[in-house]
Amino acid sequence: MSAQDAPVQLKIRDLEVAGAEGPLAARLYSGGDAGAKKDGLIVFFHSGGFIGGDLDEADEFLRHLASCSTQHLVLASRYTLATERPFPAAAEDAHAVLAWAKKHKAKLGWSGKRLLVSGIEAGANLAAVCTLMARDRGGPALVGQILIMPMLDPGLSTCSMREIPHDVSLAGVAVQCAASYRGYLPNAADRTHPYASPLQSSRLKNLPPALILSAEDDPLRDEAEQYGTKLAACGVTTTVKRMAAAPLDDTAARNECACRAVALHEIGSFLHGLECPPAPS
Repeated sequence: MSAQDAPVQLKIRDLEVAGAEGPLAARLYSGGDAGAKKDGLIVFFHSGGFIGGDLDEADEFLRHLASCSTQHLVLASRYTLATERPFPAAAEDAHAVLAWAKKHKAKLGWSGKRLLVSGIEAGANLAAVCTLMARDRGGPALVGQILIMPMLDPGLSTCSMREIPHDVSLAGVAVQCAASYRGYLPNAADRTHPYASPLQSSRLKNLPPALILSAEDDPLRDEAEQYGTKLAACGVTTTVKRMAAAPLDDTAARNECACRAVALHEIGSFLHGLECPPAPS
């Protein structure tokens, strides 16, 4: 499916879900036959560097995501921003939303069979963290994770983060990342916590299959790809795809990058693989 294709029979509904400490605004997207119960649910978390962002910014991508596989609903949820409460508030919200979705599957029109997490940038951090929390806390069980240009390294230590800022056109992107982490992780000791920095975790076994999308000129590129390498080394089925360079000079840039045909194709293929796993040899 291309980024220009119009979703067919797309139904969108605003609702509230339960976060760790209160209600959160959410939005449910359903493609295909809106009256039929879906076997898959993708819980999505928005970008914004933990300190901003909302559901509207990702709306175009979410419409495409709901159309990539008509057997999956998409539940996009807000979370507590660091401007209200820093780490671990957003991570606890994200895990709470998964638990809420599992408990209220009938309300969502979901059969409960397949649960995935996804996100862009800071939201992809939360999606990755959800897989760790779900494993460590005994659920909910997840069958996949889709991480799009994820923020995974509060230490800002990768080569792409250190080198790309020397490009004047991209220097501001790295500065924004640093400011985001200062807001989200004001306690320096939290920067190595696996629920803040999945890349630093030494326990990555028994996690669901992952699709990780990076971009050529993104300062976040190397941490995304390094995380994919670490997951694969721990036995996690992992696909990493580096997309071509894209302008990243505004807050909507990564959402726009996620709408590219190559990204949507990779996501669609990943979802199809979960729906129709290969027969054992």
